[in-house]
Amino acid sequence: MLTILGFTMIATFLVLIMLKKMSPIAALVLIPALFCVFVGKGAKLGDYVIDGVTSLAPTAAMLMFAIVYFGVMIDVGLFDPIVRGILKFCKADPLRIVVGTAVLAAIVSLDGDGSTTFMITVSAMYPLYKRLKMSLVVMTGVAAMANGVMNTLPWGGPTARAATALKLDASDIFVPMIPALAVGLLGVLALSYVLGRRERKRLGVLTLDEVLEPETETVLVGAGAGAFGDGADASAVAKKAARTGGSGSGTGSGADADLPEADDDFQGLDPHRATLRPKLYWFNALLTVTLLTAMIMEWLPIPVLFLLGAALALTVNFPHMPDQKARLGAHAENVLNVSGMVFAAAVFTGVLQGTGMVDHMSKWLVSNIPDGMGPHMALVTGVLSIPLTYFMSNDGFYFGVLPVLAEAGQAHGVSSLEIARASLVGQPLHMSSPLVPAVYVLVGMAKVEFGDHTRFVVKWAALTSLVVLGAGILFGII
Repeated sequence: MLTILGFTMIATFLVLIMLKKMSPIAALVLIPALFCVFVGKGAKLGDYVIDGVTSLAPTAAMLMFAIVYFGVMIDVGLFDPIVRGILKFCKADPLRIVVGTAVLAAIVSLDGDGSTTFMITVSAMYPLYKRLKMSLVVMTGVAAMANGVMNTLPWGGPTARAATALKLDASDIFVPMIPALAVGLLGVLALSYVLGRRERKRLGVLTLDEVLEPETETVLVGAGAGAFGDGADASAVAKKAARTGGSGSGTGSGADADLPEADDDFQGLDPHRATLRPKLYWFNALLTVTLLTAMIMEWLPIPVLFLLGAALALTVNFPHMPDQKARLGAHAENVLNVSGMVFAAAVFTGVLQGTGMVDHMSKWLVSNIPDGMGPHMALVTGVLSIPLTYFMSNDGFYFGVLPVLAEAGQAHGVSSLEIARASLVGQPLHMSSPLVPAVYVLVGMAKVEFGDHTRFVVKWAALTSLVVLGAGILFGII
């Protein structure tokens, strides 16, 4: 009974948000509360919610202060050179922009934190997508898949969990998987190329004159005060307009037209905004590098690092109290949206785990594996990891389900190492799970509906996971 109710609860949640019948926050709270009553444990709903909130509180704190920190870094101009570099590569070509999104997300993912990756990627790419009227779900989907593949790094989380759960060495799991993961990343790049060609075809032939519309208001990405242009799909082709600043008309002749030498005309971030701190650039760069290094080396808990980093960044860059309040106010909308979503997700996970639905669902799936599949338990694990890591947290899968799968595999001569490697396959899809707090940073900063992101990304992320699994089998890793 709990198994059926668990699957029904998840399906109900997904259907309602994808059809936009409920907001994600409302669905994450009300649907599990209703099913908790159906299970007959309504009296314990408070305990389940408190347990869920307690477990996710550090994550919510980390996201709140991380948004403030990176928001301040965007304000003061730390990422402006990155934006200019991407502009020079992408030019006015939607295809290059989508591929650039995948490359940037993969590179930034080296720090092992999904929230950081999404904040930096969206900050850099959002203005380009808005200016060219490109689909924002393409940006969120490509970024999520690239980060999902890179999330398998030993310090990213899943590999460490698998190693801990099965008492293995993380390097023994990860290093042999590198060829398969590399194929998966190439698959993401190939997909971004296809999606970019689709965007180029949808938008038609663009020239700089068509792209460089005069701005009535310059707004920082993530500043909670609006965005460039209308919606991502408001128009198939940008309207013909004069170049920003009235310096003459562009001379580009197509999607591959080069940017003008003075590329300040095509900026995602206003190069003259009052919050810039050019004299403090190297201080901010050093602070960010130190912060990311401390995260990787685990010198302090991540929430503490971002709390200290945000306080220091605000104090040094904006020593006057009114300026600090203004920066906090500018990023308050993002902070509230993301932290609210995390605490709402705590209700969902709290009920799933507290009522025992997760345990019953995983046991039912494992028990229904045919005996003939025993010698192929690594393949079974890889296939199961795709839906299971989407419908439950990584902790639930790696500490609850994986040991059971490994035990079943050992009974048929399949090593725990093969099972552990196969368990990483589902991560490209996992990073878009409604139970992953970082995905709310992604869709929140990109101003994309979670349901739209889900509808777009699920099929492509599942395909990427299958590519990784196929490569692992082909190379004899799994």
